[in-house]
Amino acid sequence: MVNLAADVEAIAPALVEWRRDFHRHPELGYEERRTQQVVRQFLESLGIEVRTCGKTGLRGVLRGGRPGRTVALRADMDALPVAEIADHDYQSQNPGLMHACGHDGHMAILMGTARVLAARRDTLPGTVVFLFQPSEENPPGGAPLMIEEGALDGVDSIFGLHLWQPLPTGIVGLRAGASMAQADEFEVTVHGRGGHASQPNVTVDPVVVASHIVVAAQTIVSRFVNPLEPAVVSFTTIHGGRIHNIIPDTVTMTGTVRTLDLDIQRAIKQRLGEVCEATCRLFGATAEYKYDDGYPPVINDAASVELVARAAARELGADKVRTIAPVMGGEDFAYYLQRVPGAFAKLGAGDGRPYPHHNARFDIDEKVLPIGVRLMIAVALEMLEPK
Repeated sequence: MVNLAADVEAIAPALVEWRRDFHRHPELGYEERRTQQVVRQFLESLGIEVRTCGKTGLRGVLRGGRPGRTVALRADMDALPVAEIADHDYQSQNPGLMHACGHDGHMAILMGTARVLAARRDTLPGTVVFLFQPSEENPPGGAPLMIEEGALDGVDSIFGLHLWQPLPTGIVGLRAGASMAQADEFEVTVHGRGGHASQPNVTVDPVVVASHIVVAAQTIVSRFVNPLEPAVVSFTTIHGGRIHNIIPDTVTMTGTVRTLDLDIQRAIKQRLGEVCEATCRLFGATAEYKYDDGYPPVINDAASVELVARAAARELGADKVRTIAPVMGGEDFAYYLQRVPGAFAKLGAGDGRPYPHHNARFDIDEKVLPIGVRLMIAVALEMLEPK
């Protein structure tokens, strides 16, 4: 790849076209049927072996002209149930659905990577596996099913990237070890005794009890977790009652716990249950507490991070590579890293884009797309080099 930048720049308009096409036609996890068809036809047109993997996902295999290692590259495919607010001409055409996290860009980048590498397969020292994965946004995620159906068969290492609005466009953010959090979910149902709102004294008001639980739970991180250890406990929904003058019988709340350390995760899981039970007992209510372990933390292999940093610095410039703090978001890429060594990077796409991920006005700086292709190819070639 003597002139990788020029090769990639030549397909930059196509990258934008592909990304915008996906953006116009978002599909939720395990519903990515149009997306799957578009990607399949593209990969097959390049002479890449393609098969369905993970229901609506794909596994493409490009065999190089020389024997060697096998590296997997992954892009997620699913959109979110977000109603887009936008003034551009590639707005979502599927009401209530939107690519609000950059997965449309991830797919375009991986397609561009496949196109450039396929054109030079004769000199490729090994095999590249292209994983287009469904349902990253919804636990248990698409990665476990992809793995179960052979996504990592024969794979020596894996690399993935996430376009990242908080970073300036083109900056590669890396971290060895725990780089993204375990993302758990919980549900708390407070059972009280409803009645007329004018007679709260003869009720056990679950709204008041639930409010106390939310406040008390905030002390779990602030008073029971080492201040130097990242942890998050967030209540995100509260549902109870139907009318202004009736105290309901129950209130149901849901939320998430984010941790990087398994011992802290277990401690928070136990403490949150204790807070719910004790608070309810104080007011004469009862609690029904459910806790679901979510995606494990993303643990980047240190040697792979060094490899990615080296390849990124050589291809994009040393000033474009940064060590970043852990991100408390979750990612099912973690499951791949439990099986094979690899790394998951953040690629800045935030220039001129003030709205964060999962926002109805989220968008990416499309100048990042060719940068992403160059990074993917540089890392793949570095990983394929004989050790």
